[in-house]
This record gives sequence, C-alpha cells and structure tokens, in this order.
Amino acid sequence: MLILGLDSSAIAGSCALCDISSEKVTVIASSFVNTKLTHSQTLLPMAEEMLKNSGVSLEDVDLLAVNNGPGSFTGIRIGVAAVKGLAFVSNKPCVGVSTLHSLAYNLIGRECIVCAVMDARCNQFYNALFEVEGDKIIRLTDDRALSSDDLTEELKKYKDRSVILVGDGAEIAYKKLCSENILLAPPTIRLQRAESVCLAATGYKTVSAQELLPLYLRLPQAERERLAKINENKTEERK
Repeated sequence: MLILGLDSSAIAGSCALCDISSEKVTVIASSFVNTKLTHSQTLLPMAEEMLKNSGVSLEDVDLLAVNNGPGSFTGIRIGVAAVKGLAFVSNKPCVGVSTLHSLAYNLIGRECIVCAVMDARCNQFYNALFEVEGDKIIRLTDDRALSSDDLTEELKKYKDRSVILVGDGAEIAYKKLCSENILLAPPTIRLQRAESVCLAATGYKTVSAQELLPLYLRLPQAERERLAKINENKTEERK
C-alpha cells in the first residue's frame, strides 16, 4: 500500500511517501523543513516536489495520512486541510493519526518506554506514554494535557525502565524531569516525522475527506479567553 503522509502539527513540517505491506516497509521519499516559514507556504509545495522527484502521481497513492492532533491549532488545521483537499480531488481515503502516537514510531525497533511530549504552553505538555517492544507499539495512556509536575509524578512508576522523550517538547521536559533513567531521543528522530505518520496510519480506520477532522485536546487560547471573560462578567453580575 502506497501511503502519502503529512505532518504540520508543530514548528517542523514534513511529508513522506512509504510503501507498506505486511512483509516490508519501504520509505520511498521524505522531505523535512524546520524553518520559520509557515506550513501554508511549505507543506503542499514540498509534497508536490517529493512526488514529482519520486515519479509518483497522486493517482498512484492508495492512502493519505496526516497528524490531526494534538499540536499547534493553526498547524493542525493546515495539515488536515491539505489532506482533505488532496483527498477531494483524487477521491482517495484518508486517515487522521494521533500526533503523539506517530511520535512513538520514531523509536520503533527499540525496547523502551516512549514519552511523547509536545509543548502545550501554560506549563503544560500534550503527552502520551507508549511501550516499544521491537516492532510493536503498545499504548499505555490516552492523549492528554498534563502539567510538568503531574508528568514528573507519573513517570516515577517507570524509574526502573529507560524512558525516552520524543517530540517538540522533549528538550523542555528533559530540563524539568531530571532523572537518570529519562533520556532525550537523538536529534534526528526527536521531532515529528511524516514517515512515522505513514507507519502509524495502518492501524487507523480510513475516512472520507468530509469525515477527516482535527482533534484538539483543549480549546484554542482565544476561545479560552472568551469563555473566561464570559465567566468573569457573570461573576460581576452576581455581585
């Protein structure tokens, strides 16, 4: 199965073309950028150039996959919109993949606990824990937004295991957690990668372009501020 994967859930953006079967995984091509340009400028042109250089057309692709959350609200919307557009014009099925789940696939082939962490700001991380046993990824927790204190406390139960931090929040978390068994993933596999989106996609239910939606773990900041203002006004009215 030929899978085109996209990721724009954080600062870095990437795309990958993978041929995946029950016997073999082949990464045909991949492209990765970590610049200050917005994903709306880079993501689709990068994917189009990658397909062209691979000699593959969109019609040849069997499945479109994208990290649909958690992550940057704008980034997630751009990635989901890109895949929805490609799926509409090509009438291809698509898959929305948990960003945290796909990050665990960066460490496939190892024996460890993966702590996928993304910077959610406000002293919080988007986080999920996974156990990696060779080519198996076992989910240990749901995707959630945790404070650094709560994450520190939870990881104490894995003090006898190697815990590897991966994700755009890995370096921030590493400085806060400070434990000998907690390690940073190497820079080459630390951030979100579209190759891992393709690998994770095979375990998800396919949906149509219309059904593909972003998944947020919390409301956008503007919406949180709006609701806070409404609650504040209600409190003032009661006085």
